[in-house]
Amino acid sequence: MIDYNKYIDMAMPVAKSIALALLALIIGLMLIKWIIGKLRKYVDRSSMDPTLKPFILSLTDISLKILLAISIISLLGIDTNSLVAVIAAAGFAVGLALKEYLANFAGGVILLTLRPFKVGDVIEANGYSGTVEAIQILYTRVATFDNKVVLIPNGVLSNSSITNFTLKDTRRVDLSFTAAYEADTDKVIKVLKDMVNNHPRVLAEPEPFVRMSEHADSAVIYSVKAWVKTDDYWSVYFDLIEAAKRRFDEENISIPYPQRDVYVYQK
Repeated sequence: MIDYNKYIDMAMPVAKSIALALLALIIGLMLIKWIIGKLRKYVDRSSMDPTLKPFILSLTDISLKILLAISIISLLGIDTNSLVAVIAAAGFAVGLALKEYLANFAGGVILLTLRPFKVGDVIEANGYSGTVEAIQILYTRVATFDNKVVLIPNGVLSNSSITNFTLKDTRRVDLSFTAAYEADTDKVIKVLKDMVNNHPRVLAEPEPFVRMSEHADSAVIYSVKAWVKTDDYWSVYFDLIEAAKRRFDEENISIPYPQRDVYVYQK
């Protein structure tokens, strides 16, 4: 005759451990969600650099979930000491397989330490240009100028050239304008200088630069370099281009058409 009580007595500790583990999992996930919610509110209200906020939240969330997993394993009666050894051995193998992810994590730490850019900066890196929205554990999120979201691996960013367009308070607008060889050089330079100096957003210091810079095949090229506040860069850039056309028309300064290749049809 089968002694069911014996099997019930054997199964009870296992069932109890599983029940406790499930209860711990549910409570643990709810507690982590609560902690992250409270931390997010604290971080949002704090004067902490916006660059650090998403990184701290992500790192805290992952760390708490790892601790929860170890606690649940312990509740199931598995020896955590031997588990640590197994994890260490498996971690080496996994580390080789996930070396790019580890490189991205290390890259995130480097970016937050060296601070080549922060949230809100406009950068160009890895072939993309846009505004930095967040520096996360593995990726940096960049919103392009046409409102696309690009996730650039932190490992790539930490090992490549980065152009930060907004790090400095001022930038230089560099433009080139063409005029016919017949145009009076002094007159062209005077018109361009007046145009630049009369723009309200062009800075007086450093002094704007206007000079002839090249003798091209069909025109003379004049270089204009003007310093502006970084936030005014594109406004001044387009303003000067439009103003130069109007002023050249008013002063009867000829702007040569660009040369194009002429193809002769042959039978």
